[in-house]
Amino acid sequence: MTLAQTIYFDVCLFILGLFFGSFFNVCIYRIPRRKSIVRPPSHCPRCRAPIEFYDNIPVLSYLLLRAKCRKCGQPIAARYPLVEALTGVLFLLLAVKFGVGWPLLRGLVLTSGLIVIAFIDLDFKVIPDAISLPGVAVGLLTSLLVRGFVPALIGAATGAAIICLAGWFWKLATRRAGMGSGDIVLAALIGSFLGWQQGLLAVFLGVVLGVIVGGGTALIRKRSLNQPIPFGPFLALGSLAALFLGEPILRWYGRLFH
Repeated sequence: MTLAQTIYFDVCLFILGLFFGSFFNVCIYRIPRRKSIVRPPSHCPRCRAPIEFYDNIPVLSYLLLRAKCRKCGQPIAARYPLVEALTGVLFLLLAVKFGVGWPLLRGLVLTSGLIVIAFIDLDFKVIPDAISLPGVAVGLLTSLLVRGFVPALIGAATGAAIICLAGWFWKLATRRAGMGSGDIVLAALIGSFLGWQQGLLAVFLGVVLGVIVGGGTALIRKRSLNQPIPFGPFLALGSLAALFLGEPILRWYGRLFH
């Protein structure tokens, strides 16, 4: 593609990401509450008034409405534009990194799942199997279009095994169950998309972030380590780091032993 076509494609994907982010907000709110993501149409969660199309423009409507519902005047959570903007930026970065092709499509699917799962886990401390289990299947099947099925299968198994092992160590240290089954399936999902090397890196980074942030927060707030910590967001952050920076990190690591 020419430079102009590339810029046009990147901008279009950014805008598409904004609108997908708006839909992800619906998923984040409704899926853990076991509500349909299709019906009823978007509405204010407080006054239940339907949201008109001109009040449902990603990020822009939030700013124009001054973060308040047009009908009841109640505040709109800042998370809504945050998820929209985050999705738009990540879609743009994926377009810049991969260009047009199957790796871009797989990156978009993985990133979309991670966004929804991470924010649901933040709110409800649960990772819904309705997203992660089909995600593993999609990751394995679409691996046939890129690096191959075997590396994806090994990645899924390795990711799940690492989380099981980390959960076992956490249980020994705190005498409390650590990782749940949702974390294990999420790690398998990540490995199925990234393969065993980048998948292992993603899970490792997620575990390190979880220990540092979770343990640090517990110390600062003087809370017990037995308090439940949503681990999904850390795995998501580790996965994004591996997705965008995995190759140079692995090359750097490889040079240490040469």
